[in-house]
Amino acid sequence: MSSDTAGAAEAVAPPHAAFDFDSAFHANYERISRVIVRVLGDKARAEDLAVEAFWRLWRSPSAHNEAHGGWVYRTAVRLALDELRRRARRERYERVLTVFRGPRTPDEAYATTEEQRRVRMVLAALSRQHAVMLVLHSDGASYEEIAAAASVNPSSVGTLLARARQAFRKEYVRRHGDRT
Repeated sequence: MSSDTAGAAEAVAPPHAAFDFDSAFHANYERISRVIVRVLGDKARAEDLAVEAFWRLWRSPSAHNEAHGGWVYRTAVRLALDELRRRARRERYERVLTVFRGPRTPDEAYATTEEQRRVRMVLAALSRQHAVMLVLHSDGASYEEIAAAASVNPSSVGTLLARARQAFRKEYVRRHGDRT
């Protein structure tokens, strides 16, 4: 191989050649998408946000390490919570402006049952760390994954989850009364 050919090969190689992005994507995409669906209740939007989370992983070389799974989970949940907050803001504005909304599709009607709406509103009101921890825990993430996503010590995840649950309950009761 000539020196010109070697130089051309280096110029074409992706900047993150040591990081196997394809493997990371295939290993985590389904779970990332699923956790976003649980937050938003909208599979199509969840898939868009999952792709956005991986795009951000690709563009962040500092996240190209063994903890990339936690990094992409944290990013995905934050994107979902931001979307949830945007929706809540938009709904408030629409109510104030009395903008007519057309009929919902059956899928949308199913995804927005009253209890899901309440839970989402409470999640949107919680601190980002509490919401991230609760969503990941409800999706079955391990304490190690939760710790990586929330950037906390794994030994403190149990205590922090208990505090997050307490904050959720307090906010739920404040907004909707005690419905247990």
